[in-house]
Amino acid sequence: MNGQNTQDQIGIIIISHGDLSSSILRTAEKILGPLNDCVSISVDVAHDTSDAVRRINSAAQRLDKGKGVLILTDMFGGTPANLALSLLGHYNVEVVTGVNLPMAMKVFSSRNTELDKLAQLAEDAGKDGILLAGNILQKKSKS
Repeated sequence: MNGQNTQDQIGIIIISHGDLSSSILRTAEKILGPLNDCVSISVDVAHDTSDAVRRINSAAQRLDKGKGVLILTDMFGGTPANLALSLLGHYNVEVVTGVNLPMAMKVFSSRNTELDKLAQLAEDAGKDGILLAGNILQKKSKS
């Protein structure tokens, strides 16, 4: 359980094209240990999306323990994000696009807050995790 109080946690759904979502979740669990109330859902745009819609709806209902559900998707405008956005107004959810490992790690370690605050932390961590390493190394070598 990784020391988490599951009754006070926000549920997490990661949705992506292909296996990206499951890879991010598995990698986070290798680093943090087992995580509760988290699922990954892969969307295959070559197939009917009705099964993905059913799985997303079911996960949103199952994972909301009273504090809502944060949905992380791979990219804005893609099918996974569009399916997630369709839940806004129907469930207590927030959607953040551009999921990456730094974003996921921050979300998984900060789930005992309010949904809107967790969504903002996710966005910030995702952006902060993107660096142009060459520029950083150049600055260090000039120091």
